[in-house]
Amino acid sequence: MKTPIFVKIKDEDNVAIAVHEIKQGMEIMDGVIARHDIPQAHKIALCDIPKDQPVIRYGVVLGYAIEDIRKGDWINEFMLHLPTPPDVDDMKFATNLVTDLPEPPVTTWEGYVNPWGGPAGTRNILGISTTVQCVTGVLNVAVEKMKKELLPKYPNVDDIVPINHAYGCGVAINAPEAKVPIRALRNLSKHPNFGGQLMVVGLGCEKFTVEMLCEEADITPENVIILQEKKGFDEMINALMEMAEKKLAILNERKRETLPLSELLIGMQCGGSDAFSGVTANPSAGYAADMLVKGGATVMFSEVTEVRDGVYLLGERCVNEEVGKKLAAEMKWYDNYLDAGKVDRSANPTPGNKKGGLANIVEKAMGSIAKSGTSPIVEVLSPAEKPSKKGLIYAATPASDIVCGPCQLASGIGLQVFMTGRGTPYGLAIAPVIKVCSRNEMKEQWPDLIDINAGPVATGEATIADIGTKLFMEIIDVASGRKQSFAEKYKLHNDLCIFNPAPIT
Repeated sequence: MKTPIFVKIKDEDNVAIAVHEIKQGMEIMDGVIARHDIPQAHKIALCDIPKDQPVIRYGVVLGYAIEDIRKGDWINEFMLHLPTPPDVDDMKFATNLVTDLPEPPVTTWEGYVNPWGGPAGTRNILGISTTVQCVTGVLNVAVEKMKKELLPKYPNVDDIVPINHAYGCGVAINAPEAKVPIRALRNLSKHPNFGGQLMVVGLGCEKFTVEMLCEEADITPENVIILQEKKGFDEMINALMEMAEKKLAILNERKRETLPLSELLIGMQCGGSDAFSGVTANPSAGYAADMLVKGGATVMFSEVTEVRDGVYLLGERCVNEEVGKKLAAEMKWYDNYLDAGKVDRSANPTPGNKKGGLANIVEKAMGSIAKSGTSPIVEVLSPAEKPSKKGLIYAATPASDIVCGPCQLASGIGLQVFMTGRGTPYGLAIAPVIKVCSRNEMKEQWPDLIDINAGPVATGEATIADIGTKLFMEIIDVASGRKQSFAEKYKLHNDLCIFNPAPIT
């Protein structure tokens, strides 16, 4: 099979992206000859584009030409004016509700019933919550000791994870937006993968008190240790060890059960994106997402700045006006948040994104949205909120990988699927992360870090349905504990960065 030279998404597009590097002088189609070397994944003009006229990819305006662009030119980020963002006040809702979704190959998986209610667990972990960063040093010493001395005695427990974070003191605890980090930490403390066992470590003088983290009924000597009440370091470590062993003994009795897909909550995220992300990896993830939703599962996607320029497309997929108005409200909140920091959505693309062919945030957003598939959006969440519906959910979080991940964890995901074009060793301690790459070259570069390669879609060797179905089965196998993703195998755990839009004092 001959590998295509370029990828053009829609008939109305006046640019295409290079599947591999296109050398100057190469004719890519009748009458279109490259006037420069075009790097892999970058755009080539398919016609003359006069100054101030639109550059179109995905059938949408990426921006407007700063100067005349000639047919065959290499188009990069320096050649476009960013368009005005879509007005969220005039969106149409519930006009594109797709229900003809692909059938999943299986409709059950093996998971842990959640004693707290809500989605089932994919792992069996002792999670240790903290109220303040000040306890991290002591807790980390204790956890290292627990893993060495206690964990081998309880083979049915997968791990011990401290919920260390930078919140808790020196913060405006009563500021209106403090509700975001507080909600995140409260929800994390009862993550589905923690098996109904709550263990909390506080210092004793912090602003974010145990009472703010826990329900009143949960504040007991069996669940909470305050370090300032202990007589020295050894007593602190001994108390932590004693409590952990009691929790581990309970967790060790848990067993996986055959559950319907309706008990599964999956997060979709992308990072280190390139121009192939919206062609291969994200659409394949979207196909898997549609299969999951068809089977009754709940799928969450996020990243406000990376949907902002296509938000009208999401509005059309909202099941009703109530969901649509929540979507609009979240977009406005984030617009104001960025405006207060004297930036806008154009601050999002990274140097790596641009090197990978993404000219601006509009192009990045159109590719990012593809990971949501085509399902109707049944609910919109504020950062770190828990879902109340099943199906496809939009969770409004920052786009930063290291912040979005913890927000999705706080919302209860048991597994995350992470798409990348440039590559990242990102991972989460609380839930497994499956890595999907957009290019064959990325898989070749990182064969033992990338779980699923969507690159064959670009080269014509596979379809989106092929890779999407393969990813669906990978999700089921990893969620069921039959497989480990590479990030889980190597314990590639990023720091837990809690989104805090409130002031720090």
